[in-house]
Amino acid sequence: MDEDEDSIVEEIPFYLSKTLADSLYVCQYPIKSMNCNFDKAEVTNCCVKPINQNIKIDYALQTDSKHYDAFKGEQFAVAADGKTRSKNEKPTFRSGTMDKQTFISSKPIDDVNRYMICIYQDKEIHGTPLTGIVQMRQTFSYFDKEDKRKKAEQKAENDADNEEDELKQVTVKFARVENEKIKKAREKSFNYLSQIEADEPWCETMWHPPGSTRSELEKQRLFTTNSVPIGDSLQLSAKEYMNQLINKEIGDKSVADALATNVVSIHKLNTLTLVDQLKVILRDAKVITFQQIMDLLPGNRQQLKPDTILNKLPIAGVLIKGNWIVKSEIIYPSNSISAINGVTAEQMINARDYILFQFTKTDYLDRQRLTIVTQLPTEEIKEILCSVAKLNAKKKWEMILPGDKQFEQKYPEIVERQQALWRGYEEKFSEMEKSPKRVRKKSNRDSKN
Repeated sequence: MDEDEDSIVEEIPFYLSKTLADSLYVCQYPIKSMNCNFDKAEVTNCCVKPINQNIKIDYALQTDSKHYDAFKGEQFAVAADGKTRSKNEKPTFRSGTMDKQTFISSKPIDDVNRYMICIYQDKEIHGTPLTGIVQMRQTFSYFDKEDKRKKAEQKAENDADNEEDELKQVTVKFARVENEKIKKAREKSFNYLSQIEADEPWCETMWHPPGSTRSELEKQRLFTTNSVPIGDSLQLSAKEYMNQLINKEIGDKSVADALATNVVSIHKLNTLTLVDQLKVILRDAKVITFQQIMDLLPGNRQQLKPDTILNKLPIAGVLIKGNWIVKSEIIYPSNSISAINGVTAEQMINARDYILFQFTKTDYLDRQRLTIVTQLPTEEIKEILCSVAKLNAKKKWEMILPGDKQFEQKYPEIVERQQALWRGYEEKFSEMEKSPKRVRKKSNRDSKN
């Protein structure tokens, strides 16, 4: 950049304050406008969940306003709490009418390391790093409470009508013994994390409105107490500064890290080797033509020769009828388990390879037969099929893409090598087809009968 064309107009000192760095949050209200906000609203209650960083705020409604429907407000209160309630039950609306609206936070982003609150005063900028950013949205939990209360009342009435005890069949389920792999997978599931968040109790806090003495004192803590200059800390070139500003990742990155979020940007793809780029593309596409791979590869198109790509493609995928499909080892890494039934990676790889092998021999597959041969649950077989095939009108599974005859005619050597690879699997899959089916062991009750 030419300094003569863009001269420095003014230099402003910047000071970093860390006094509130561990407890500073930004609350956003996406459903509110600048004119209609809660700046002057009365807060009746405020609670937080410190571990999960959740916030709940109750704002008072102006029940004496001419725009407030008192009859409808009483209806909402009765519907949520009922006409009579137990002494231990906490009412939703203490006044007997809907006198508040509740807002609960959600996290739009998890990583807030690149955000801070800055104050400009006396030609100085004071910045404080953020602990979190939350978005406040109104919750209508009283409707859920009404539904639960109605179901409980209906169940009580049904139990009162059925005075005679009836014999009912009871299904007994035994919990499966968890190993460390299954336990870690369960602890990462959405249901488990949601339950952990719900189990954390709300902690009531003291609310200090804007302009109060305490809020003004807390606001002063946004200013750093040590304003002694530390010198010019920006000793970077324009290019280095821009790279740090946009959080550019420098250096090689493994494909495992790139696939963690299942979404890889073009920038991340450029940092990977050619083999890892092919793994990412094949994993995301599942079934893809060679021309589509050429179009998706980043970088200078003129430097990417087809022969160079074809030499690396067998490392990441297999060829079936002219189309490339990601290898099973990439879909199911070692020591992993399936998300549906916790099937080991080895079993999933064998089943998927068998399905792909069958597509090299025939155009249509039957899911029921695949389930019998692979001895996997039906849900797992369906998940594998849905990733590479589609169900036609005859209830048979066929490949998502039609065969690429043009590729097979243009690269016969590649086709022959891939066919030789599949012929090597033929003996292994023949043994799978000949293996006996699983037979359920008869119980002692069946043997006595």
